[in-house]
Amino acid sequence: MRAAIYCRVSTADQSTSMQLRDLRKLANVRGFEIVKEYADEGQSGSKSTRPALDKMLEDARRGKFQVILVWRLDRLGRSLVHLLRLLEDFKSWNVQLVSFSEALDFGSSTGKLFYQLLGAFSEFERETIRERTRAGLRNARARGVTLGRKPVQVDSAEVYRLRATGESFRSISKILGCSTGTVHKHSRRQSAA
Repeated sequence: MRAAIYCRVSTADQSTSMQLRDLRKLANVRGFEIVKEYADEGQSGSKSTRPALDKMLEDARRGKFQVILVWRLDRLGRSLVHLLRLLEDFKSWNVQLVSFSEALDFGSSTGKLFYQLLGAFSEFERETIRERTRAGLRNARARGVTLGRKPVQVDSAEVYRLRATGESFRSISKILGCSTGTVHKHSRRQSAA
């Protein structure tokens, strides 16, 4: 099978040489043919786009290899959600992911189980955030805090007068300091009156 290696280090004074050495050995043991090595040096893992990662994903989409070897999962994905999105992409492109340090092969039954667990944890994380947000909103309402934008006070008669002079909805919104949607709404109100 044709394989690609992806390495990343966060700072310029670090080197990918250790990762490359381990991944080349892994490829040799597993009988993979390394077609390309991608390395992001001095690239933070918090970025979802990185030069070498972007190039690797483009090549994976084009079917240039069937396996991606990474030293650790945190070298690839910036977060659990990002990692799951990448795994979904790999799955749709028929590309397997193998992580050296975690001894995970997402093409194996153990890897597929781990993938399902990652999905469950990601869903749990999203649901926890949603619950916290709802609780915060309930608490704010209970304290009498008004949520959302403050309503914009616009005189419908002024909108009608400006429209009668030939002003466009956009220019009226600039004059009155409101959105064009608000101008449309007040124009309809004046027409209905």
